[in-house]
Amino acid sequence: MEISDTPLKKIAQGLDEVREYERIAGFLQIARRALANNAFDGVLTMIGVLMGNYLGGVRDPGTVIRIGIATSISIGVSGLWGAYLAESAERGRELAELERISLTNLRKTKIGRASRMAVIVVSLVDGLSPLISSMVVLLPFFLAPLVGNILVSYALSILVGLLGLFGLGMFLGHISGRSLAGYGVRTVIAGLVAIAINALLPINP
Repeated sequence: MEISDTPLKKIAQGLDEVREYERIAGFLQIARRALANNAFDGVLTMIGVLMGNYLGGVRDPGTVIRIGIATSISIGVSGLWGAYLAESAERGRELAELERISLTNLRKTKIGRASRMAVIVVSLVDGLSPLISSMVVLLPFFLAPLVGNILVSYALSILVGLLGLFGLGMFLGHISGRSLAGYGVRTVIAGLVAIAINALLPINP
């Protein structure tokens, strides 16, 4: 029984450490904002990619998927790398200031470990949220053989994107303690504006 309990105990200890590091570094609030902001960026970016493909006359689902995946990976790597560099610099500055004040090397202390965990968590959220959200918008194109009409796939993807924006708006409304539907409508309007601007752009230079 003790052997089977050991992994559970390790998991519980690990969760306790994460909670303690979060209390020290306070990274969950930052990660929550990054989740909403970057998922929003991912959805809007993919809506732009879809509109560009549609208006450019792309009618091959495979081409749309390849372009969509390349865009999703790029925005994900950009988010992860940028957040890692920015958060590392900020946390490093804060840790160096604490070390200067305390005249102590804090890198191997709980404060140092909490600082490093904050960098990892925020970077992963920054990178994965736009990657996953943009890929979700692209899902209908993976089902294109079942749908049978690429124009329907375009419409379904745009619909998924708008629904995703509405869900993100409700999430922001929940965080702010204000109207869920009101925030949902605001984020959907952003998607509709992006669609309209793309539709109004001249196809040929």
